[in-house]
Amino acid sequence: MQVTITAVGPDNRGLADPIVHYVTGAGANIYEIQMYDRDSEHLFAMMLRLDWPTEVEPVDVLRKRLDEIGRLKGLSIRTWARDEHQRPPRLAICTTYRPEISLALLRNIRDGRLKAQAAVMLGNREACRNVAEQFEVPWESIGDGNGKPDNDKFVEILDRYEVDYIVLARYMQILPPRLCWEFAGGRIINLHHGLLPSFPGFRPYHDAYSHHMLTYGATAHFIVPELDAGNQIINQTAFTVLPGTPLNDIIRQGESDNEPTCLVEAVRRVVDREVELHFHRVVRTARS
Repeated sequence: MQVTITAVGPDNRGLADPIVHYVTGAGANIYEIQMYDRDSEHLFAMMLRLDWPTEVEPVDVLRKRLDEIGRLKGLSIRTWARDEHQRPPRLAICTTYRPEISLALLRNIRDGRLKAQAAVMLGNREACRNVAEQFEVPWESIGDGNGKPDNDKFVEILDRYEVDYIVLARYMQILPPRLCWEFAGGRIINLHHGLLPSFPGFRPYHDAYSHHMLTYGATAHFIVPELDAGNQIINQTAFTVLPGTPLNDIIRQGESDNEPTCLVEAVRRVVDREVELHFHRVVRTARS
């Protein structure tokens, strides 16, 4: 069974060894290992993707063993296996202001086009709470009065709801590196409301408009610690406008039609196991 292990904590010597020794000693085959060391923050992070012999030891026992190592070494260790449970993958839909994308996701889940569960909706603003209530999905607020997110609470909510994939549905906050590392390995899906790599940043519609573009688009990609979306793109969609189309009309079309279509298809590709993230690259899975 494919298992992803992440370990994050204060930097020190000998942090990776007990984890690697334990899994290899049990007969695991390591496919991928990534390690990060932020000297400025004295922070260590590691991600392992491996084939775990469940006939030797169940994943929940592996999780307990690694939790023990984490307590001894001062690491936060997460052990995640997509196939551990016989249920659709559980999504956390993260929002700020725009409701169109979360509505599209929830409608596609309701209608069976997305084979997933909406485990929780959360936001650093309250604008999308009514969407969660409409679809009877638990809502969690993680922002203060100014919209500043409590990222410790964010992580606690993800763990409490046993989330498999984090879907940033126009969540207009930058995730801190530690959170990205804790859920590394292709578990965070982001929508950018512009075509990458040409139009990054917070105002891609405006930037494209200032370049007199007639084609606008959206990009759905995996979040990778400390790397911009490049080889992590899952899906892109675009639409073309006539010369002279007002910017407000372009933004309205993008937000109401194109962006939801882009993210829904990206999430479908991930939950249907058509694509995965290996070595920071999106690859087609053998079963697709």
